[in-house]
Amino acid sequence: MAWIDAVEHLRANRLAGVIVTVAAVRGHAPRNGGAKMVVSAHEAWGTIGGGNLEETAIERARTLIAADAAEPELMTVQLSDKAPAVHGVQCCGGEVVLLVEPIRVVPAVVIFGLGHVGLELARILSRHDLDLHLVDSRADQLAEDRLAVLGGSTARLRVHHAPVPEVVFELLPAGTHVLIMTHDHAEDVALCDVALRFPELASIGLIGSSAKWRRFQQRLADEGHTPEDLARIHTPIGLPGITSKDPAAIAVSVAAELLQRFETVPAGSGPAAQ
Repeated sequence: MAWIDAVEHLRANRLAGVIVTVAAVRGHAPRNGGAKMVVSAHEAWGTIGGGNLEETAIERARTLIAADAAEPELMTVQLSDKAPAVHGVQCCGGEVVLLVEPIRVVPAVVIFGLGHVGLELARILSRHDLDLHLVDSRADQLAEDRLAVLGGSTARLRVHHAPVPEVVFELLPAGTHVLIMTHDHAEDVALCDVALRFPELASIGLIGSSAKWRRFQQRLADEGHTPEDLARIHTPIGLPGITSKDPAAIAVSVAAELLQRFETVPAGSGPAAQ
């Protein structure tokens, strides 16, 4: 598999990895500058020359993956019979500088309800490197002409027309951030009920008033959810102190809180994250 296909494979399967590039060569080396390989926790694609050089790079790459590192780094490997070598002597006589670039798993977000607020929120989040799921039980809310405003998105969009939107939870990866803002309170409470049955979700946010939440708490308690369960739902989601009911203002408030959360919670985190 070519290195660029390997990167796409990792992204599609929400796996962390590292791109290793031969950034500079002094003297003799197995590969010229620009050679690349991609490393995941259990696989590697491509080659930068084999031997101690490659094994050292793979070892370092997997250390970075385990640490959920975000910053790239340079490392220098000597190719000499006098240089320290953990994985065998590789005596080409040169020196190789490697650029080691982590590929982190991007955050996953699902918006249930593409009404006025949901669409404004999708417009904001689509500009970021995310896996963004858009779900609505109403087909017209997901019509191609309506979603045209999301054209050119940085995010990878996944659109789900689901008459019973709760079924989408089975498709979401561990660590997904859930945003519930449908047109129907009955649908909202059903989504909250199902969301609480997925402990691997990163967060659950609900648009609504304190009165709405009090009603929901009683209904969810009647379904067997404990106070600890209910504490997983953050409502009203968004920055405190925002009183405007304008859809754009609400969407900006929710997006700001969510993007801040990405800074403190690693993507893909959660009890079932791999």
